[in-house]
Amino acid sequence: MTFSFNPQSEIPNPQLFRLFVYGTLKRGYWNHQRFCAQARSIEQAVVWGRLYHLHAGFPAIEVPEGLILARGSVDPLADARRQQEIGTPCFGRPTGDWNLIHGELVTFTDPQRDLPPIDRLEGFRPGGHSMYKRVMVAVLCGRTSIPAWTYWIPCPPYAERVASGQWLRP
Repeated sequence: MTFSFNPQSEIPNPQLFRLFVYGTLKRGYWNHQRFCAQARSIEQAVVWGRLYHLHAGFPAIEVPEGLILARGSVDPLADARRQQEIGTPCFGRPTGDWNLIHGELVTFTDPQRDLPPIDRLEGFRPGGHSMYKRVMVAVLCGRTSIPAWTYWIPCPPYAERVASGQWLRP
């Protein structure tokens, strides 16, 4: 399922929730059908970060702290509203050793239905111990920079860096 992303044709909808995925939630990978089948659209996109392959068999990204626009909460609707309020974020190259990470921008229309299962999959627990953290960053989709949520972890000492910026099925 691929649709063209055209921000000018988008009707403001506080229920829209955009998520940048870079691993097992992408089309063709094992978690896509279960967690992303209800998506309104899926587009190729990139973010700045560092991509790692974890020994458990899935990826993780680290994003520059200075590029985080917001941190995820326990309220999917509040997070969707916060995403709508950001506007057009800057997509400038950060200082340091960062790569473009290739993935997909997945747009959901019902964050209360779609987000909690993905948060559980990613081990995201706002206010508690979390495997991944959910943060909002600038995502480049085509030539348009938009705010989207993604899951990240600080640089894991037990992981291999993927210099290409694209995680492929092991």
